[in-house]
Amino acid sequence: MPAPLTGVLFDVDGTLVDSTYFHTLAWWHAFRRFDHDVRMNAIHRCIGMGGDKLVDSLLGAERDKSQDQEVMDTHAAVFSTFWPHLRAFDGARDLLSRSRDAGLKVVLASSAREQDLGALRAALGADEVVDAATSSADAEESKPAPDILVAALKAAGLEASEVLFVGDAVWDVQAAAALGITTVGVASGGYSGAELTDAGAAEVFDSPRDLLDGFEGSLIGKRLAA
Repeated sequence: MPAPLTGVLFDVDGTLVDSTYFHTLAWWHAFRRFDHDVRMNAIHRCIGMGGDKLVDSLLGAERDKSQDQEVMDTHAAVFSTFWPHLRAFDGARDLLSRSRDAGLKVVLASSAREQDLGALRAALGADEVVDAATSSADAEESKPAPDILVAALKAAGLEASEVLFVGDAVWDVQAAAALGITTVGVASGGYSGAELTDAGAAEVFDSPRDLLDGFEGSLIGKRLAA
């Protein structure tokens, strides 16, 4: 029997807030600034990785690594111009509220920069039901390493055995699996349900709204009822 469910960790970018394609465009501009011609679809496939690993994956080992920080800083600067356009996905706020009303701790296990996290939380508008949150400053190594989830557990006083993780990217699933945490996938960030399932997600919903509507029959609801 699994341990009683006492909390849910939520990824934010692409899971609760519609930001994936803003990140894709911001990375494209950052690469072009330094004359790297990287296709947007290739960038999109890496969204959800930590920025350092995304750059490494897309530009390869033979690049001029001295530019890496400037590339990442450019991405951050361009992404910040999209802050006013960030929107929570339909049902995202209510999903967090439903989880909290069920007696669960609600944790935003985000690896966004602190400044970006502020904009994401403002778009989400659910701070009153959030028990803890993390940012990139809380992780030594970025996803798919599990550091940010370790930090999220610590911030909320939870154990891996008593939580589920809700995420939208294959990197989320891999990070959670490293800690033995089951992932409930949402296909709102551009990864398909099949990709999330193949990566190891235990179940997949199309969106936060679909997970909210199916809450009682989801793994979250079933673990609560067990």
